Amino acid sequence: MNIVGTPLGRLSDGINRAGDNILPLLARFVFAAVLFRYFWNSGTTKLGEGIFGIFNPSSGGYVQIFPKAMEAAGYDITQLGTYHWAVVTAGTIAEFALPLLIVIGLFTRLAALGMIGFVFVQSLTDLFGHGGIGQEGTLGAWFDGASDAVILDQRAFWVLGLLVLVFKGAGLLSIDRLLFRQSPEYQDLR
Repeated sequence: MNIVGTPLGRLSDGINRAGDNILPLLARFVFAAVLFRYFWNSGTTKLGEGIFGIFNPSSGGYVQIFPKAMEAAGYDITQLGTYHWAVVTAGTIAEFALPLLIVIGLFTRLAALGMIGFVFVQSLTDLFGHGGIGQEGTLGAWFDGASDAVILDQRAFWVLGLLVLVFKGAGLLSIDRLLFRQSPEYQDLR
């Protein structure tokens, strides 16, 4: 049965076109309402003293990102190398920049892709660095009837919302829409 040109087909086309704009806007709204402050607050715990504290992370930042290395170093940051500093600094910057870019809708696809990578690394750190793999209910299991596991259940929804932004762009009311609406070669960036 071919529904193209029928009332049902036209309704379906209209819903699809509306969804291309509304779903990304809703994904950004839900991200702002549920996850923005979570990541922002987490980023603030990694800041060192002073105006350039982002480049001089706190010991808490190292403990969060490299728990086993910090334990092995006796919780002395000076025992860790440049690699550790670079990862903690980059992670802290990402924890502020990526959520902000998503909320305002600037370079949204790239920011959402970066957040997916961030969530993946965060999840691995929680499981293997902080011992979550051995804690009951932390990892969880799909198709088990429970929806409250921190890693597999909760973060799957985080990634799903971010994937909407990767595939659909920022949607309405975004800086991407304002910047790139006139440039055909950049239409995929919105």
